[in-house]
Parts: sequence; structure tokens; C-alpha cells
Amino acid sequence: MPGWRVAAVTLAAMSTPGVAAQLRDYCPDRPGLATPSCIVDQGHVSIEVGLVDWTTDKSTDTRSDQIIAGDALARLGIGPTTEVQLGWTSYGRLRKRDRTTGAVTVQQRTGDVSLAIRQNLRNPDGSGFSIAVMPTATVPVGRSPIGAGDWSAGLRLPTSIALNDRFSIGLTPEIDAAVDADGSGRHLAFGSVAGVAMKISKAVSATFEYSAFRDRDPDPTVRSTQQLASLSISWQPGDNVQFDLGSVAGLNRDAPDMEVYFGLSRRF
Repeated sequence: MPGWRVAAVTLAAMSTPGVAAQLRDYCPDRPGLATPSCIVDQGHVSIEVGLVDWTTDKSTDTRSDQIIAGDALARLGIGPTTEVQLGWTSYGRLRKRDRTTGAVTVQQRTGDVSLAIRQNLRNPDGSGFSIAVMPTATVPVGRSPIGAGDWSAGLRLPTSIALNDRFSIGLTPEIDAAVDADGSGRHLAFGSVAGVAMKISKAVSATFEYSAFRDRDPDPTVRSTQQLASLSISWQPGDNVQFDLGSVAGLNRDAPDMEVYFGLSRRF
């Protein structure tokens, strides 16, 4: 075959849609409470940003409202079954109002940097029965109350089972060396998230989740067991982009009353 024909065939093969189709279905960490077991394709990056996240909590004496903006996560596929993650909370605002006196305090801070490695052990595309192991760490670059004030570390075991083409269930057990409430030292925290995801259409999915976490802070006034329920919806108008929104409701006195958020994700 003449050289120009070889070049033409090679160029045509490289430009066909089949090359792009070799990528796995896009699987962002957002939205929801659980952590997926799927891995970003090797050599690709997923940028996932929580644009606005509002959480409110009301006690007998105080009402607090927290806004997080620009909560970013970058995921890089470094192998067929391995990815690394870098996250940062760029802005947070906490407003507290004393319900008796009406006094208001406002604090605006940046948050901490998070680091993680996710190693998938079975089905890195998240199909069938998929499981991964994910050690995490937090670097205290932010300031209280948005930043934790000290380093922390943890381990997650993201697991999912696809029941059929529409429904799947997920489970994310987690154990952490969490930062003490006073910002100095660490203590044991553990819990899990369980959920059911449903594909409403080819582009739209909904997920319902329940989580319970035990925080064994040495300060008995902040030691708690939080129970949460979450409903989130995601829309993927293209192969490499997703928009999402979600809400979280506290199920007991230890948990914040309500959280609402929305964000977007893009694969490169």
C-alpha cells in the first residue's frame, strides 16, 4: 500500500468516534453522601465543583447557617484501576445568631486540602459488583470553623452492586482519625452510607441514601451520632459533563437540620 494511503487510513482511524467511545461511562464522585467505587480513565482528569452548599441548624439557643462555595475536587487516573484525588474548599461562611439576644457573629474562612488514593479491586467502571479501597488524608491549610485545625486520616471501602440496567445499590463504610473539636489532636470516628440509585432516563439519575456516623470526640458536649437522609439528582447532557443538585435532612438531634447544594463535573 502506498505511503499516503497508510497515512490516510491511520488518520481516519484516529478520528473515528470509536476512539472516544472507549472511555468508560463518566462517573463523578458528586452528588450524594456515598463514595463511588469507579475510577477515572487512565490519563484523564475529572474536575468536580460544588458551586453552592447551604447548611442550616437550629438548637434551643442558636441558629447557624453555613455557606460553602467553590468546593473543588480533581481526580486523575494514573492507572487502569487507580486514581489520585486533590480537593480544596476555597470559601466558607458561617453565620450564628443567638436566638435569645439576637446577637449575630459571622466568620469567613478557607477550608482544608484533602488527599486520597482510590484503588479499585473489581470492575473499575462500576459495573456489576464493584469494590475499591480508598485511604484519605486532610491537610490543615484552612482556618476554623471551615478548616478543622489539624491533620486527619481515614479509610473508606466504596462498594456497589448493579441490580439491572436501572437500579444499583451502594455502601461506603468509613473509619477516621478525626480532628478533635478544639482543633488539637484526633479521635475515632466511624460509620457508613447506604443508598439506592435509579436511572430515570439515559441522562438523568436519582439517588436516595441513609448515613449514620459515630463521632467519639473527647469533649462530651460535641460527641455525637449523626443520622442523615439524602436525595440527589444528576443530569449528564453529554459524555463528559454532569450537573447535579441535592438535599440532606437530619434525622436526629445530633445532625444538622437541612442541607441543599448544587454543582457540576467535567471530564478532560
